[in-house]
Amino acid sequence: QVQLVELGGGLVQAGGSLRPSCAASGSISSISTLGWYRQAPGKKRELVASITSGGVTKYPDSVKGRFTNSRDNEKTPVYLQKKSLKPKDTAVYYCNAKIAIFGSTHYYDYWGQGTQVTVSS
Repeated sequence: QVQLVELGGGLVQAGGSLRPSCAASGSISSISTLGWYRQAPGKKRELVASITSGGVTKYPDSVKGRFTNSRDNEKTPVYLQKKSLKPKDTAVYYCNAKIAIFGSTHYYDYWGQGTQVTVSS
């Protein structure tokens, strides 16, 4: 069984920084893309950062220049450095990973339980 666990959310003032992490455990053969999504109350879940196994990152314009996604190796943990946070960044942040388990060549989506980030003005 594969699990993704996020740590490091919390309450921060506008302009502050957070660096949540996501770690995977279980019978993992390999991990391709790791991503972070967020969902604010009443809104759809949106992608805020992704990183491939080769280290290629991708960000939407809303967070570009403020969020940085990084990983130590081909697996996890993966970190989402967030700086210059704004109240509109308030949301539950979810880690997502495309993982192949031992004995399989297929990659499946796995999700963490989410971590709340609240930015006060």
